[in-house]
Amino acid sequence: DRGAKVVAHAMREAGMEVIYTGLHQTVASIVNQAMQEDVDVVGLSIMSGAHMPICRKLMDLAAKEGVDDKLMLVGGVIPNRDIPLLKEIGISGVFPGGAHFDEIVGFIKENVHS
Repeated sequence: DRGAKVVAHAMREAGMEVIYTGLHQTVASIVNQAMQEDVDVVGLSIMSGAHMPICRKLMDLAAKEGVDDKLMLVGGVIPNRDIPLLKEIGISGVFPGGAHFDEIVGFIKENVHS
């Protein structure tokens, strides 16, 4: 939770609007909020090691609901070997623990054109 809040703060400092939904959200809740708020970016912080099944479920539901065109980001405890797999299923950006805020903010600014 602390890491996600710090990243959210860095994004706000960079002039971005951030909707922080809190801990332990379901994939359905995340997709629903993305649709309701008409967001440009969906970001998840996953520290449990369950990033692959969660991201697969996210991308499947996002496609079903027509919001798979959003910039999908994931950060947290993610082994380097999983980064290509995450990108293969549609995750736009992967930021393992230790990623610099400037890298995350820069990636968003380069890839969101609204």
